[in-house]
Amino acid sequence: MKCLSRLLPLLLVLTPSLAAAQEGVVVPQNVAQDRQTPAPARPSDAGSKRRPSMVGYVEDSDIYTGVRVRFDSGWGVSAADRAEFFYAKCGCYRFLPSTNAAWDPNAPGPGPGVVTDLKFQQLQMRGEFAMTPRFSVSGTLPFRFLKPETFAPGTGSFPNESGVSDLQFGGKYAVISTDQRQVTAMFQFALPSGDSFKGLGTNHWNVEPAVLYQERPTDRVSVEAEFGEVFPTNGSAGVPVFSSQKFSGKVLYYGFGPSFEVYRKGDVAFAPVVEIVGWHVLDGYQTASQSTAGGINIANIKIGGRLLMRRGSSIYVGYGHAMTSSSWYDDIFRLEYRVGFDRHK
Repeated sequence: MKCLSRLLPLLLVLTPSLAAAQEGVVVPQNVAQDRQTPAPARPSDAGSKRRPSMVGYVEDSDIYTGVRVRFDSGWGVSAADRAEFFYAKCGCYRFLPSTNAAWDPNAPGPGPGVVTDLKFQQLQMRGEFAMTPRFSVSGTLPFRFLKPETFAPGTGSFPNESGVSDLQFGGKYAVISTDQRQVTAMFQFALPSGDSFKGLGTNHWNVEPAVLYQERPTDRVSVEAEFGEVFPTNGSAGVPVFSSQKFSGKVLYYGFGPSFEVYRKGDVAFAPVVEIVGWHVLDGYQTASQSTAGGINIANIKIGGRLLMRRGSSIYVGYGHAMTSSSWYDDIFRLEYRVGFDRHK
């Protein structure tokens, strides 16, 4: 079908010329050249009629070769070890009396302080390579910077920490890929490369399957969505340590983000985007409130915009705020630069 679609324009151009030659009529050279000159494609398409992804928090469903650099600054973290999703089980359990049922000499998180308010910054550098127009592989190198603000009285403290966090790698496959619709299956792994005693990682592997979606109902409007789950392959002992349940927990997540291209001129286009992103914690524990984490729902609103530029590059700036009483953080600021070298249809 691809070959046929490429041949049709050529046949349409050559047919009048062949007919004229048979009748002894000469076709002017400049007219033939004009007929063969294709209409210029929009620069933002970068090889595809479907507009590039505009969201900043919902995962990009596109299959392409490129680089993404993302910077996050968040504050108001009050339950950093919830289900070991952000970092590992609080190291405060190592410092409890051995007679205490919650004592865990192997608790891998930072301590002895029980943090009640924490700021963080993360820098992620991700490379993606499209092996085919429908399949790509990727790897992410993250750096994390932690600044604890307050601790529970009488529990002590720990200093600011920084370093490499948990590495990620995986792949994406476009199950459906048309000009108006993209449905992509994503599968990612996170390995425990960050120093958990410094709060830089979870101290266990994560497996993350997800489905990503993009719909383009009009030339300027896109709707993007995600649905996935993070499965810890292991985790710290629960509370108390002889509990049958791990401290780590499975986390279901989802997101939805419509965007509207309000400006387009030449190589430049801009679209504001509003995203709703949510998580449902299925099981696990948290040190905050000393309770199980299962059943907790978290939802954030993210407001931002993406500027498309020349040669497949773009910049996203956005701000997120927690809409629920339970949260991973109260507020977050995101700045992202993305460049695609070979975006496929």
